[in-house]
Amino acid sequence: MAASSLLSSPKPCSSSSATHTSTPSHPPLPSSFRVAPAAPRFSHGLAAFAAATNPSASSRRHRAVALARPVRASMAGPARRRPEYVPNRIDDPNYVRIFDTTLRDGEQSPGATMTSAEKLVVARQLSRLGVDIIEAGFPASSPDDLDAVRSIAIEVGNTPVGEDGHVPVICGLSRCNKRDIDAAWEAVRHARRPRIHTFIATSEIHMQHKLRKTPEQVVAIAREMVAYARSLGCPDIEFSPEDAGRSNREFLYQILEEVIKAGATTLNIPDTVGYTLPYEFGKLIADIKANTPGIENAIISTHCQNDLGLATANTLAGAHAGARQLEVTINGIGERAGNASLEEVVMAIKCRRELLGGLYTGINTQHITMSSKMVQEHSGLHVQPHKAIVGANAFAHESGIHQDGMLKYKGTYEIISPDDIGLTRANEFGIVLGKLSGRHAVRSKLVELGYEITDKEFEDFFKRYKEVAEKKKRVTDEDIEALLSDEIFQP
Repeated sequence: MAASSLLSSPKPCSSSSATHTSTPSHPPLPSSFRVAPAAPRFSHGLAAFAAATNPSASSRRHRAVALARPVRASMAGPARRRPEYVPNRIDDPNYVRIFDTTLRDGEQSPGATMTSAEKLVVARQLSRLGVDIIEAGFPASSPDDLDAVRSIAIEVGNTPVGEDGHVPVICGLSRCNKRDIDAAWEAVRHARRPRIHTFIATSEIHMQHKLRKTPEQVVAIAREMVAYARSLGCPDIEFSPEDAGRSNREFLYQILEEVIKAGATTLNIPDTVGYTLPYEFGKLIADIKANTPGIENAIISTHCQNDLGLATANTLAGAHAGARQLEVTINGIGERAGNASLEEVVMAIKCRRELLGGLYTGINTQHITMSSKMVQEHSGLHVQPHKAIVGANAFAHESGIHQDGMLKYKGTYEIISPDDIGLTRANEFGIVLGKLSGRHAVRSKLVELGYEITDKEFEDFFKRYKEVAEKKKRVTDEDIEALLSDEIFQP
């Protein structure tokens, strides 16, 4: 292979994924690095590896070695500074606002209802995470939801967080009617940066069968209600043409032009039923940007459902085409098959920003793991083990070939460092022992646990290990120690 092609080969997303500090593409270890002994294991696998186990019999010729390992470097926060918030413009064209709707659309997942107290706890975490806008609920849906959104607006909507003193926008959803808009305004008006998000369907199937209104009537309602929301004193109005993915393009341009004139600051384009393919959705955003009069006076947003498993891909296609607000949820929870996943969208932008025109977000990615676990706890919806970014297996390696590569250089099989999402693995390399594990990984586990044995002893041990591993889904530390006791330490 030519040297030039080697120089252009892909690299891990984060410098912290490096294991060799001498590699030019990775910075040297900071002076704050310290050497720490192995730490105790905690119940959820979020701590350092197990404490070294010392065979107590002094007569044994085998000794346990407690190996010290360096604390790994990780990204401290957003790589670039968040632009000052202005409702209808972003001064840096590469900055993408993250609109989190976990507490509204996410809560629409069957069985995911949260109490007001739980929603407030999650909202605090979303603020720490660095989301730009928190859609806190649908105030007109119930008195309890109105109270929850109001509480979030009062506390989270007025409390600076992070080094930049960021205060998120607090948003409430409403249909295009005065009752809903009044409730939304009553709930969010206490925030430093309040927003009303109002919507009406624009696809032919929705207008005919659900609304039973003509396109002309829908345009008139949208225009009137956006103007009404502005008249209440709310400076930040988001408008969504529901089912935009199946709506007539010319009609979309028309209704969006009218709501901009009426005072809308953000135009959210929902793929409500997850129907579009990425190239279609990207073209939809590009066409809206090119053909809607007055579009320069508003922010284009995306809201992609996951019915065909394309929510994240469609969201990224929309961002590439010019959308500068992306609507997402933690763990991708939401109505039916869910929404675009915040952690997937944000980490994709971080990892592949060079192919997305240099886009970046204000998310502090080190809060991703905690945010995911908190939403799982309060919603009762637990992610599948193979879920991207936050699944239990996302940074785990069982294949012997993969384990060997990880032990040599982590960038061989990981494009993201666990440190960058706030995850501390049970062991440094994410190795999970099973029947597919090879000698290198098993020997590494013995060293991690603090055991030194001879090559011959290891071969005897490895043979027995394989026999046990064939019968178990996973081989635990306790299994390893029991095998050592049976095969090596018996007189």
